[in-house]
Amino acid sequence: MAFVYLGLGTNLGEKERNLHDAVSALGFEVGNVLRLSAFHASLPWGFESPNDFLNAVMLIETNLSPSELLNKTQEIEKNLGRIKKSNVNYTDRIIDIDILFYDNLIIEQPKLKIPHPLIMERDFVLIPLAEIAPDLIHPVLKKKIFELLNH
Repeated sequence: MAFVYLGLGTNLGEKERNLHDAVSALGFEVGNVLRLSAFHASLPWGFESPNDFLNAVMLIETNLSPSELLNKTQEIEKNLGRIKKSNVNYTDRIIDIDILFYDNLIIEQPKLKIPHPLIMERDFVLIPLAEIAPDLIHPVLKKKIFELLNH
């Protein structure tokens, strides 16, 4: 079993429901949900939109490999109404599920980078992550999440 931290975000539709639906789907299809942060409002990041985001971070225990997990999270996004996922331009979205950490693995593949390379730039990830795992150590930076948040 692997311990995985996932970042969730939504800025369209019924945002709280979108997050709850994602958590339910992940718990049903990926593994045992161990922790879930509060939902945090944030401004759009990387693009302009009149629609603010609602974000959360969860800890889940899974038997899926990192690549299986990526495929499953993308499938869940699609099933929940996500039209497309872009690696170039950010857009409004019903749901976004990002793999933040997978145990202490460091993966550098074209379609999968773990830990998520933009964690340090995103308070909407660091704040809820610090809420549920302040002492988690970033495997690349070798610092605790609460230290990264306060940096």
